[in-house]
Amino acid sequence: MTITTEKAAATEVSLPAADVNGAAHSGDLALAAPRRKRLPHLVGRALLAVVTRTVAIAALLAVWETAPRLGLVDRTFLPPFSEVAVAWWQLLLNGQLVEHTQVSLGRSLTGFGLAVAVAVPLGLLIGWYRPLADLLGPLLEVFRNTAALALLPVFVLLLGIGETSKVSIVLYACTWPILLNTISAVRSVDPTLLRLARSMDLPAPKIFQKVILPASVPTVFTGIRLAGAVAILVLVAAEMVGAKAGLGFLVNASQFNFAIPDMYAGIITLSAIGVAFNQLLVALERRFTSWRTPTGN
Repeated sequence: MTITTEKAAATEVSLPAADVNGAAHSGDLALAAPRRKRLPHLVGRALLAVVTRTVAIAALLAVWETAPRLGLVDRTFLPPFSEVAVAWWQLLLNGQLVEHTQVSLGRSLTGFGLAVAVAVPLGLLIGWYRPLADLLGPLLEVFRNTAALALLPVFVLLLGIGETSKVSIVLYACTWPILLNTISAVRSVDPTLLRLARSMDLPAPKIFQKVILPASVPTVFTGIRLAGAVAILVLVAAEMVGAKAGLGFLVNASQFNFAIPDMYAGIITLSAIGVAFNQLLVALERRFTSWRTPTGN
């Protein structure tokens, strides 16, 4: 009687454990099933995003390849894309493309970096201190409406045709988008945030650090991205005047020598550098504005 009772008790004890293990296993299967269903969906969305982003470029390249071959345009002045790709590869192999790219990147990044270092602090000061804005306002209006390319001969005459003039013209051209956007960012901070900070008796340096700077970052980066595009544009024009190296020099020299595929290879390289530089700035902007609440889909 005792042995039978003990076996029954052991059976009663072991059954709940089995039920628990079975329930846990069933729960794991239930969780794994939606994950397996989501994986193809995520892969499909990723492929759709890749196709969406590349279809326009692929269509442009297809038109570029076929139009000269069908006689729609003169292939002497617009060779097929495949010929340009071959010329680009040859320039890469013989080292010319790398050399000119390094020279151009050195000039543009130096001028761009100096512009960021100068324009961001100055813009924050001008936007924050009204007397300084009133003092420098007329001077800023004069220079912001003076095109950098119009001053290129002045830079060449004053600084020569060496590196100094090219870096200086990039610095000048990049300063204004960054400076003006920084000033606008400081002045457009939500007044409610400022009133709230002042109601907490925060000193002016703390208000500037805790309210003004975080709220200004998105607009400041907008100016920095605009300056990144301007840096390449102005540098190409500067390298076409009295330069002996650089992508602008490559494009200009190829045109004079009637090496049209090499000219388009240089242009494509400039476009690729511009896109890559912009994507780098976008990534940095997301890193510094990760606190923002995302909007849209």
